[in-house]
Amino acid sequence: MKSKLFLCCSLLFFITSKAQNTIGTITNTQGTFNGYTLYAPAGHTETYLINNCGEIINQWTSTVAPGNAVYLLENGNLLRAGRISNPDINFGGVGGKVELFDWDSNLLWEYTYSTTTVSQHHDVFPMPNGNILMLAVTTMTEAEAIQAGRNPANITQGKLFNEQILELEPVGTDSANIVWEWNVNDHFIQDHDPTKDNHGVVEDNPQLLDINFLGNSAGNANWLHYNSIQYDERLDQIVISSRLLSEIYIIDHSTTTAEAATNTGGDRGKGGDFLYRWGNPQAYKRGTPDDQKLFGQHYPHFIPDGLDDARKIILFNNGFNRIPSVSQIDIITPPEDSEGVYSYTSGTAYGPINTDYTYKAAVETDFYSRILSSAQRLPNGNTLICDGDDGYFFEITPDEEIVWEYINPVTPTGILSQGDDSTASPNLTFRVLRYAADYPAFDGRTLTAGAAVEQNPDLTGCTILSTPESELADLSIIPNPVKNSISITGAISVDKVEIYSTLGQLIHSTQKRNIDFSNQRAGLYILKIYSDNKIMTSKIIKK
Repeated sequence: MKSKLFLCCSLLFFITSKAQNTIGTITNTQGTFNGYTLYAPAGHTETYLINNCGEIINQWTSTVAPGNAVYLLENGNLLRAGRISNPDINFGGVGGKVELFDWDSNLLWEYTYSTTTVSQHHDVFPMPNGNILMLAVTTMTEAEAIQAGRNPANITQGKLFNEQILELEPVGTDSANIVWEWNVNDHFIQDHDPTKDNHGVVEDNPQLLDINFLGNSAGNANWLHYNSIQYDERLDQIVISSRLLSEIYIIDHSTTTAEAATNTGGDRGKGGDFLYRWGNPQAYKRGTPDDQKLFGQHYPHFIPDGLDDARKIILFNNGFNRIPSVSQIDIITPPEDSEGVYSYTSGTAYGPINTDYTYKAAVETDFYSRILSSAQRLPNGNTLICDGDDGYFFEITPDEEIVWEYINPVTPTGILSQGDDSTASPNLTFRVLRYAADYPAFDGRTLTAGAAVEQNPDLTGCTILSTPESELADLSIIPNPVKNSISITGAISVDKVEIYSTLGQLIHSTQKRNIDFSNQRAGLYILKIYSDNKIMTSKIIKK
């Protein structure tokens, strides 16, 4: 007898009715992408990996709050920025250290980069070679800033922060070799004072940063506020976000440190100038306020290969200092002469003029996050969005239907109980990332769903949801129901078979077609069969 196989590639959870819930999972319907969501509540020492029902799959404990980014690595380790006190460098997003934990929350490595004149902040990024990119600031004295061409009238705090990216090679348990370095103060231009460094024509040099463009900084030391660095391995380029100038930039990573410090017109592989910039052409005197596209944006990054809109840039456009106060998700295609070489016409602003796609709420003013936040394209074409200053995570389909909603229950005063008002206390979240159920970090691990993050959770109706079934003529799974063992028969190849519990726990993985079920308890199981480039899923009942 033929088995009916689901054309879904993984398990899906859903909530039949969650209207009564005020925190945790609010909505989880058939269209959502199954996976595990990683987030680190601001101000707290915990990092959570949850399933779509909001149950904890894994949890990591640090001694410090996030500062700010966290990533789950393919080997199951957690890369995390941590916040330590620094009275000399103290602005939103300051961290000061980088931590690496194993799956069981054991601290493997930490690196402190925090003194009276330097500090890690906001983001880190795990490199394919095992190194770590780290975003940091270094301090320029007032005299150094003036010599670099800053207008003294626009130095309000006696110093200026230079933004820096370091590539760290971890050493031992608490050290690192700095193997690559980039500093934005190597790429300044100014037209204020011809007797000072970096003097030139700003509008003719878009590959350089005008040290006198203030954006929303009001002359403060923290005038750039880079809030994201994301690395693209295919191009060997880094995407940077400046919240206060409302611009994104792309720089080359294929350079040496010496080359990264040179000013050579932005040619790929020849220097550390901007290869591309977008969002606010006022910053290089090639636009007006009407030309501004970005407003305090976060998390710009290339959509990975294999996903919808691959190789385009997606970002959370906060709408900071825009009237009305409206956030949106934008996707753009940077114009290229060839891959990784960006088009620019002298005397104009960098394109594109319009986004490829923009998401706003049906009532636009209902969606606004002044700070923080992220957007991630998922393998099923959906988009996962983090409204950071509300601690509200939601997933939309390509038709902009909301199919999953979650409200972070962790606040500065503690963890809320189901039924509490989440708006009564801040529940900020910097960024949210979802990892597919077949992400390598989960291979061979027992993913037992624990309690929900919130207190007194209500998971009523959280169960397995099947998707529409269809016949696959060349495959049979017999017997079903099963008592002792099942056999997978048919002409197709079988690369791997996985057995999951109804909570998403991986129970067994094999390449065999005959599978012993005799030691499993009676109940419902999910069988995932990997064949060539397809993943097929079938329900199995154990008698």
